[in-house]
Amino acid sequence: MKLKQLEGLLGNLQQFSNPKVELEQYPTGPHIASRVLYTAENSFGDVGDRVVADFGCGCGTLGIAAALLGAEHVVGIDVDSQSLEIASANAEELEVELNLVQCDLGNLDFRGQIVDTVVMNPPFGTRKKGVDMEFLRVALAHVKRAALRDFNASSAEVLCELRYDVPHLYKFHKKKEVDIAVDLWRFVPRGA
Repeated sequence: MKLKQLEGLLGNLQQFSNPKVELEQYPTGPHIASRVLYTAENSFGDVGDRVVADFGCGCGTLGIAAALLGAEHVVGIDVDSQSLEIASANAEELEVELNLVQCDLGNLDFRGQIVDTVVMNPPFGTRKKGVDMEFLRVALAHVKRAALRDFNASSAEVLCELRYDVPHLYKFHKKKEVDIAVDLWRFVPRGA
């Protein structure tokens, strides 16, 4: 699938109509989502024929992108039932399969199931300090067998800087839209 085609399909996904500030729910736009997953697949082979988990999947954008790029199996995990309903409707609309699980990441236990690739747009950690680092800790713990024993990555690399457009969603937002610089990271667990 070509990048523009992927971006176009993701651009039609339903997003939050009433995002929850306490969960730091922000939509992952089609521009950034398509580039993240396209890069993961075409530069590293991290998506096609892999088991992909989308942590904090929200409306399912990243997980759906993984499915469209040929992931063998995609698991979307979110604590919010309304997000999972939107993700389910989005997956159904694009005729892709997502296994959706309602769970707080701190309570996640795959019990031996191997996840090859974790994708996520973690909360920024501005409303609940440290929640962004909890997402990263859980991600490293569930990427391949070796990470089950050791949370230390053998490599951590910034692939590129992207622009994340945050629309005015909450009362405390003062601007119509804010363009934030974010880094696209790739972590590889020891032994992978």
